[in-house]
Amino acid sequence: MPTDTLLRTVSLTALVLAAACQGREPAARAGGDSSASATQAPAGPGLLAYVTNEDSQELSVIDTRSDSVVATIPVGTRPRGVRVSQDGKKVFVALSGSPKCPPTMPDAECDKLKADKSKDGIAEVDAASRKVTRVLPGGSDPETFDISRDGATLFVSNEDAGEASIVDIASGKIRSTVDVGTEPEGVTVAPDGNTVWVTGETAHNLTIIDTKSGKVLGHIEVGKRPRSLAFTPDGSRAFVTSEVDGTVWVIDVPARKALKVLEMPKGSRPMGTAMSPDGTRVYVSNGRGGTVSVIDVAADSVITSIPVGTRPWGIALTPDGRRLYTANGPSNDVSVVDTDKLTVVHKIPVGKLPWGVAIGQTP
Repeated sequence: MPTDTLLRTVSLTALVLAAACQGREPAARAGGDSSASATQAPAGPGLLAYVTNEDSQELSVIDTRSDSVVATIPVGTRPRGVRVSQDGKKVFVALSGSPKCPPTMPDAECDKLKADKSKDGIAEVDAASRKVTRVLPGGSDPETFDISRDGATLFVSNEDAGEASIVDIASGKIRSTVDVGTEPEGVTVAPDGNTVWVTGETAHNLTIIDTKSGKVLGHIEVGKRPRSLAFTPDGSRAFVTSEVDGTVWVIDVPARKALKVLEMPKGSRPMGTAMSPDGTRVYVSNGRGGTVSVIDVAADSVITSIPVGTRPWGIALTPDGRRLYTANGPSNDVSVVDTDKLTVVHKIPVGKLPWGVAIGQTP
């Protein structure tokens, strides 16, 4: 081939390649851009974090690979508790028509506010279409809940009624209601699936319920205003947050008694809990303390506390335990913590007053 022809061919090839590169879509970048669309998310399987936004009445969907919001789903009034089915196909969200009463408001003033009980329920969201498909009954003022190990039943705390509702998912009916401690909040099914434990905020106790019969098996006294609990994977111990006391109570599950009371760092208001998959750590959100504390399970001691944002409440871990997501209410964002480095690596803007977080497979 003549030299001038060869040069023209090389030049033409270079121009074509340059044009192709310029026209290529940029890869999605990790970060907190809430305007990212679903089409910008990386292809392939992954995990999604679902965040309830109490004041904007919606569910933010975060792709954990890019740490960006890929969808926003309207769900209903005052969404708080949130759980994902084991296969990732359904997301359940607790809705409440009761008025929002801040801790500073006296009970007498709160009682004067109007409630709309028609708005109470558990929204069932189809994770693929990202739409609410139905609203299950959840009793009065549902706040948080857990799903039975077989995925057939919801156990729901009814804050203003002092009850727990047991809901059959298939039929969409309440199977029974159970009297529990006053102002129940945290609900967690034990690892063996045989019992469900409910915290009573103003009764300052735990109520243990048989998941099959729905009968109360007993109560355990703990600190003031218990908010949530997490079990070790083997079910031998439970860690219970007591917000007012600034403590975490360690419970011997088989004996059903307190073993230790752990003092949290000064200014902590312990709220949400998440257990690492290997059972070596408990992560505790500290509300107005603005941090997440890390507890060494073997030593029953606080390793460190990580500043994450304004009033973190709901928290959730990825299945490998390497990322922790915290809902920071007043700052309207979610912090992502690298659990190896114990530092915040991303902040993700979401809706108004994020409350709960749950992580599930991409459907």
